[in-house]
Amino acid sequence: MPKRSDTAGWRALTALLNAGVTFHSGCCDGPGWRPRTPREVRERLTAAAGTGVPLKAALTTVDIDGLRSGPASRLTPGRGRGPSGTRRRAAR
Repeated sequence: MPKRSDTAGWRALTALLNAGVTFHSGCCDGPGWRPRTPREVRERLTAAAGTGVPLKAALTTVDIDGLRSGPASRLTPGRGRGPSGTRRRAAR
């Protein structure tokens, strides 16, 4: 949560909440990466424009280059989850 005086942080948080991003903890690793500044929000929205990636997914992606290549290649790093939030299967 941003400090009370951090207006940029509150704008970023507002954008996340309006897009439907939640902050539920999955276990020990927390809710995952979230943008902390309006600049990070703008970068992800710009990269996702016209690719078909949902706003919620775009705003929770660390790798901007992954957004530009479309929804099929988007994976959330370090979380073991694919674009729809389902668990990825380990390669056998």
